[in-house]
Amino acid sequence: MAWFDEVAKFNTPQLRLAHITDCHLFCDIDGEYFAVNTAKHFSSALTHMAQQPLDAVIFGGDLTQDHSFESYLLFAQLIADSPLTCPVFWVPGNHDEISLMQRISGGQIKSAKRLIASGFDILLVNSKGPTPAGWVSEQHINELSEVLAASQQPAVVFCHHNPLPINGYLDKHMLENGPQLLNVLHNSGLVNHLFHGHVHNDYQFKFRSVDILSTPASSVQFTKHSIDWQQQNMGASYRLITLERLNTAEPLCVKSELIWLNE
Repeated sequence: MAWFDEVAKFNTPQLRLAHITDCHLFCDIDGEYFAVNTAKHFSSALTHMAQQPLDAVIFGGDLTQDHSFESYLLFAQLIADSPLTCPVFWVPGNHDEISLMQRISGGQIKSAKRLIASGFDILLVNSKGPTPAGWVSEQHINELSEVLAASQQPAVVFCHHNPLPINGYLDKHMLENGPQLLNVLHNSGLVNHLFHGHVHNDYQFKFRSVDILSTPASSVQFTKHSIDWQQQNMGASYRLITLERLNTAEPLCVKSELIWLNE
């Protein structure tokens, strides 16, 4: 099955999403990443998201830190134990194994990579490469182009890696062919927003017609604009995103805000 073949349909011209990313879980629910209990942070974010009128959650990758299958099971268990009731979709991060993410998909956790609403699409792009840096394969880029050309609907794109440098330590692990992906999105005339994780903080850039926004991690943040790898416990974070196109003669309206759960 091609990446975008499985779809989820929403019969509405408005979607309210949450984008949460980089939870870095361990097999042990008490596991700590730079002295932060990542399961506790992720669980608190799930509880807070459940208080929002959400249609779906997009998980932005880096589910695991210790690469154990038990950490994937913990991810699924934390979602099942939370009051969150909407579907959860995902893209893989550099730490993740797609096969393991597919194994926990079912029920509330969905494996669809194309969300179709009334008048617009949401496309979840695979930026996982052979190294910690990101890479979108030529085949995947071609498939993305074909989906956009066939739908002719405005779309919002999510991936894990940052497609442009952030002037920080993680630039050595950025999406190596990011400009190629962004040019495809711009040239389609249909995509004006790309959301990503990976960089563990809030960044906003513009590439031609495409606004690029990163969502901070639910685990721990990395100090901005630092050549050295520095960590900050600023509490869990996620992004609320509202997409609306009430009239197909109008462009897609995209609004977002960051939520910080300072503890």
